[in-house]
Amino acid sequence: MFDQNREAALRQAVEDLYFGYRAFTALPDEMLATSGLGRTHHRVLYFICRRPGISVGELIALLDVTKQAVHRPIKDLEDRGLVANAADVDDRRVRRLTATDAGVDLERRLTLSQMDMLDDAFAAVGPDGEAIWHAVTARLAGRTARGVDRP
Repeated sequence: MFDQNREAALRQAVEDLYFGYRAFTALPDEMLATSGLGRTHHRVLYFICRRPGISVGELIALLDVTKQAVHRPIKDLEDRGLVANAADVDDRRVRRLTATDAGVDLERRLTLSQMDMLDDAFAAVGPDGEAIWHAVTARLAGRTARGVDRP
């Protein structure tokens, strides 16, 4: 499928992505562990903070996970006073999620550590580094597990 040199370069890119992601998540993971939380909690809290009032259904669709996959993290965040879960004013069957002040503060600390890392990396790579990063990650994110472009 790939010639030997291309395969070696692509395997190196896979390793770079793996080790880069591991480093990218290490500090937030440590910070979360002190509260008995994990990476999934951060992901859920991040998107609740970015989209205040997001419905559980919208969060499920955004993360492309099952209801069961977000139930426990949402409950954990609620129990710790980081997220509020309330019925929609127009449709009481719909649950709306918002971060509390404590949740906003935690998400900000977690994400700032990652933003600092990205800022340093972009600065080290040069003026086109950030644009290239966005182009590559947007292309990767546009692919489903089946390799089909998402709308």
